[in-house]
Amino acid sequence: MSHLDDLIGRLDRALADADAALTASYPGDRGVRQPVHTVYVPGDRYDEKTVAQWSAEAGQVLAEHAASMTDLDAGVLDRVRAKLAAEPIEDLRIDFEDGYGNRPDADEDAAVVAAAEALSATVRDGSAPPFHGIRIKSFEAPTRHRGLRTLDLFLGELARAGGLGDGFVITLPKVTSVEQVTAMVTALSALEVAHGIEAGSLRFEIQVETPQAILGSDGTALIARMIAAGSGRVTGLHYGTYDYSASLGVAAAYQSMEHPVADHAKDVMQVAAAGTGVFVSDGSTNVLPVGDPDAVLAAWRLHSRLVSRSLARGIYQGWDLHPAQLPSRYLATYAFFRDGLEVASARLRAYVHGGDSSYLDEPATAAALAAFVLRGVECGAVAAGEVESLAGIDLAKLAELARRRIAA
Repeated sequence: MSHLDDLIGRLDRALADADAALTASYPGDRGVRQPVHTVYVPGDRYDEKTVAQWSAEAGQVLAEHAASMTDLDAGVLDRVRAKLAAEPIEDLRIDFEDGYGNRPDADEDAAVVAAAEALSATVRDGSAPPFHGIRIKSFEAPTRHRGLRTLDLFLGELARAGGLGDGFVITLPKVTSVEQVTAMVTALSALEVAHGIEAGSLRFEIQVETPQAILGSDGTALIARMIAAGSGRVTGLHYGTYDYSASLGVAAAYQSMEHPVADHAKDVMQVAAAGTGVFVSDGSTNVLPVGDPDAVLAAWRLHSRLVSRSLARGIYQGWDLHPAQLPSRYLATYAFFRDGLEVASARLRAYVHGGDSSYLDEPATAAALAAFVLRGVECGAVAAGEVESLAGIDLAKLAELARRRIAA
């Protein structure tokens, strides 16, 4: 054995634990599409017709005001119209937290069962959004018991009615400690057993709405430890614009997705989630596109700007709270991906096939270019045929370049 072989063996043994820890903590892409938004609907207002109603309302408001938006690209507008008709909501959350409020147990129990029955029916007939689930009340002491009761009832009904699918996710709000995440893992394990659900299949998102999630009393970024405490069940980190801003003393008039405290929180979230396979979502704007035409257009301009800003910062998801926000969500999202399509495709073509290019792209940049184009395809902004024509690669190669691993 040469001295180099001996040295390699010694280093491999010395770094074995670190190698294993890196693989376990940072598995990378988990092989699934990220929705562009999460729509919140109060639990007692959700039924089997909700998605169709949102589609109709969004399409109507777009038809009423599209002519006033003179800077719209006709191709983007046509694509958005088609999206609103075919898949208006990518991710639906039936809300039993702030959107529902505190009500007598009997009332919430009845609403939970009705919502679970309705969701199950849409899962069975294929009309449910590709991603869907429930937001329960937090695991803070005053609401913990009610949150667990709601989750138990909801899961029990879904399991009984055949309503649990791959797109199901639970949202845990106002997380203030690593221990709450550990408790959620314990609860999900127990509920899987109780309702005959496949072990380890239930997943959840952490809502970052409190300063404790960003900076713990020991000076550490607790959100990173929360991801680890999730034991592989955490799928997303969702920023809560208004709860978080209010917790830091930001006056109501200045609470916004673009306030400096919001940017700081989301920067920490992005760093904590990088390489873990956990998605990051921005929050919402509470300025709704309702009222007279000027008010609608002003709200759309604000929402579009905020959505575009998040996309440019590498945050590809946000919250929508009203059907009239869907047009501006998709108009901004589609414009973002289409505006960058030709350049990204040309750089990918040069990277894969060679040829003249003003860019010397490295593998990491090629992965980012491919991920950008793939996101455009997945949300409907870009057609697969366009990618083959512009970049000279098919979707399988695009996913390979984006380092999209095949979901198990």
